[in-house]
Amino acid sequence: MEYLQLNLINRSQDANNSQIVIFQQNEADSYEEIAVAWRVIENCRTGDSYPFRFPMQYIVGANTSDGNYVPTQYAVAGEAFNVTGETQYALDFCRRGPEEPQSIQVNNNLNENIDVNIYKDGRLLAVKSDVNPSGAAVFEFKPTIWIGVTSNITEGEIMNSAIIANINTELNLLGIAKANIIMTDGGSVTDNQFQFTLEPLD
Repeated sequence: MEYLQLNLINRSQDANNSQIVIFQQNEADSYEEIAVAWRVIENCRTGDSYPFRFPMQYIVGANTSDGNYVPTQYAVAGEAFNVTGETQYALDFCRRGPEEPQSIQVNNNLNENIDVNIYKDGRLLAVKSDVNPSGAAVFEFKPTIWIGVTSNITEGEIMNSAIIANINTELNLLGIAKANIIMTDGGSVTDNQFQFTLEPLD
């Protein structure tokens, strides 16, 4: 299957119309202090549902320090690319093999710094900024998503460690093709007093 079909169902009594944020962590980032708000769900009131797709493929892109964009490429874990060019930039496939089977790597073959971006379902998922010439950006994602309730977050925005620390529900999507994500009142201080449970569907 090319993508997983997920459906968020709000069964909580939340009257504040809170934002629900979904993201993945780049496991190759040793600091794990930032993450991108991949999806921000708003106006999901009690009883509402929000279906969305979770593709298995990623899209890789980059931009140079002076604002030039490198054409994007589809990618899966285990692939690597080189950013090349002088006046016409390109993202060239360079490897698929056992060296790093779980990661996507983008090598900077330019003479200037670049930002490397990973997208999923057309939305920004992760960023590696200021990759030096001859340097590389490495991305590795577990088959999980993080989900929680927050406020004042914009989709595609980089979240800081303080926001991430308040989101502690990780849902394992391994082996899942279709599932509901049920949001309920948690009755505790964890995860802003809300709970999220994955219910696989046949």
